[in-house]
Amino acid sequence: MPNDFASRLNGNFVGILKWDDLTALWTQVRSNPEGWYASLIGEEPPQATMDRDALARFITEVDTLLRREHDYNYCGIVYADDRQTPGLIKIYDPHNLGSSCGHSGAKIEPRWVLSRVQPTRIVDDAPLPGNRRHWWQSLFGGHP
Repeated sequence: MPNDFASRLNGNFVGILKWDDLTALWTQVRSNPEGWYASLIGEEPPQATMDRDALARFITEVDTLLRREHDYNYCGIVYADDRQTPGLIKIYDPHNLGSSCGHSGAKIEPRWVLSRVQPTRIVDDAPLPGNRRHWWQSLFGGHP
């Protein structure tokens, strides 16, 4: 069976608009913690799923980062393929959202993806800021 990560990444998603909805999404993920991959777009994808502790640490850290750096009263930068039984979650970087008033034709990729399907490498031309690389490495030592 071919890996359909790239096609699923470009599939249908629902936006997580409220912070309470993001909390509920994390609760769903934590309730079924086996089989999740965390990937940093533009980097080599992980070859193995995370254990329960690594998943919990990732969720806690990315939630903290989003709430601190996306300083709005709404979320709107996380998308899930299904709110109740998520299998793929796209998380956008608050500092790489593009422009809402113009369209350059450039596709903005999510910075991080949680997936139950093994990720394949997704090329991203946006530079990875050093603080994001350091954050990722502090969580996973380079790879989850």
